Amino acid sequence: MLSNRIALVLVTALAPMIWGTTYFVTTEMLPPDRPLFAALARTLPAGLLLLAVTRRLPQGDWWWRALILGTLNIGAFMPLLFLAAYRLPGGVAATVGAIQPLIVVGLSALVLNDRLTLRKALAGVAGVFGVALLVLRANAQLDAVGVFAALAGAFVMGSGVVLSKRWVAPAPVLATTGWQLVAGGVLLLPVTLLFEGVPAQVTGVNLLGFGYLSIIGAAVTYVLWFRGIRSLTAVNVTFLSLLSPVVATLVGWLALGQELTTAQVIGAVIVLLSLIAAQTQGATHADDSVRSGRERRAPSGERSLVP
Repeated sequence: MLSNRIALVLVTALAPMIWGTTYFVTTEMLPPDRPLFAALARTLPAGLLLLAVTRRLPQGDWWWRALILGTLNIGAFMPLLFLAAYRLPGGVAATVGAIQPLIVVGLSALVLNDRLTLRKALAGVAGVFGVALLVLRANAQLDAVGVFAALAGAFVMGSGVVLSKRWVAPAPVLATTGWQLVAGGVLLLPVTLLFEGVPAQVTGVNLLGFGYLSIIGAAVTYVLWFRGIRSLTAVNVTFLSLLSPVVATLVGWLALGQELTTAQVIGAVIVLLSLIAAQTQGATHADDSVRSGRERRAPSGERSLVP
């Protein structure tokens, strides 16, 4: 059982690790100054692909639940993420966003009755500190709108993780992932057309970048992410998101020739230690969390959710 859980954690961790390559692909392969279009091209085609594969639509309450989850996890999160990235230096945006595990720890205690422990809180604080060492620079400047966007992005994504654990759909994870990607993409469509429009020219390299972000960076990764949320605790999963800035830093060092300092290495080690602390803490209470989110069969033969 323990080996199965470790394997599940490692597979789920692939999602934020792949997301860590997004900066490289965006800067090296996509048209410049089109962040919303990139988000749209990343999510909507991936969602439509999963819908075509599964051929399954939401039923009943899952129409509005998929819309809410798609808004939190994708449709609202990505514009806030890009707004923070444009208004703040990357290090500041990543550091503020790293509070997401702390948000999930608090929301899990309120919504999922997950026990709030000092170890989880300290692991969350250590994660923020580690990311700060990893990406924050001494000359970083703050912008009120950017900080608010980064905080709001961390909150909506954290809320999406907790609600995804609270609302367990009767459909396969491929289908529910497709619902959320389509919902988020549909919400992004008018915003993109209003504020950016489509690029005047798209090259072959651009198409490769869009294809990577959509198929690998969305369709595959979000399936892994939501599968992890179903099987692990929300706290277990959200701490894995701290791997994104670690991978982004490594890719920048290996592929772009960016400097890698001693402080960054120490920050990466602290992040990894906080991840290990959160996972070992979560293993103690994983069975209780799974039971609290497990579905029961209603007399009619349809599934009803345990509150």
